[in-house]
Amino acid sequence: MADQSQAEYLNLKVKSQDGEEVFFKIKKQTQFKKLMDAYCSRQNLQIQNVRFLFDGERILETQTPADIGMETGDEIDVVIEQVGGYKIM
Repeated sequence: MADQSQAEYLNLKVKSQDGEEVFFKIKKQTQFKKLMDAYCSRQNLQIQNVRFLFDGERILETQTPADIGMETGDEIDVVIEQVGGYKIM
């Protein structure tokens, strides 16, 4: 039954805007807050300044990979939050 325990884990790629990739192994039922905190700590970022996206949709800290249908090999995009500014017409 080793396959059963392996199936509980996903290997996910977290990719920054500059193309840097960090890989995580996470349980399907683990809340993303754990991955987000680990990523921000490793990259020396403030969690309130970045957004994590999967297929263009924002990932919430309380969601799990199972909640949003992630599979091994899926990629999470990390973007720096744009604060303020305005569009000049």
